[in-house]
Amino acid sequence: MDKEAIKTLLISLQNGAVSVDEAMNKLKNLPYENLEFAKIDHHRHLRGGIAEVIFGEGKKTADAIEIARRIYNMSGRVLITRASKDIYDGLQIEGAVYYPNSKIIEAGQRRDTLGRIVVVSAGTADIPVSEEASVTAAFLGSAVEVLYDVGVAGLHRLLNNMSVFEGANVVVVTAGMEGALPSVVGALIDKPVIAVPTSVGYGTSLGGLTPLFAMLNSCVPGIAVMNIDNGFGAGCLAHKINTLAVL
Repeated sequence: MDKEAIKTLLISLQNGAVSVDEAMNKLKNLPYENLEFAKIDHHRHLRGGIAEVIFGEGKKTADAIEIARRIYNMSGRVLITRASKDIYDGLQIEGAVYYPNSKIIEAGQRRDTLGRIVVVSAGTADIPVSEEASVTAAFLGSAVEVLYDVGVAGLHRLLNNMSVFEGANVVVVTAGMEGALPSVVGALIDKPVIAVPTSVGYGTSLGGLTPLFAMLNSCVPGIAVMNIDNGFGAGCLAHKINTLAVL
């Protein structure tokens, strides 16, 4: 449960709209729910501002579905990353959306959006990681705009779209190959940049290590670097920065 859900529950209890037993039933699985194979952290949003998100890769399909249903039943919302189509098909939550490019599932009503985040991809092959970042940030409640395929091989494409950065509180940039784009973007704007190396590229890209090292060694100040292909982490960090900027 998030802070707003608990506030609403406590106000309803105070006003007599729900009984003590009903409130206790809602809160009985805090701080976590023990399923033996998993301990679901329903309390995480209260501590860190972001509810538990399910990493689907490596989990049994049935286990991922069970965890997702428990989270959804408690909070009315759930996000699953690295999810298979089988998880989505078995979830059977009305209104759930599956993004096949980024393999992410969201269910439940999105929050009212705040602030502004821009997510940029160097090439079209980097879009799955960019989409994971943008869907995550939007699910958490940030307004997100995307700018795709503006890598350094055709730098004029970026320069022709500089207006997109106006009013942004933070920018996420994904890039594979040599990983140069975050440095270029960071040198042109006064916003914090979150760089995400992708595992896109030929042999000496080394599955994303080359762009990772390039981003870590950037001489442009104000760039944070995520792990390889970690669009989810970038989306979370961007949302937190965006929230601080707005509040």
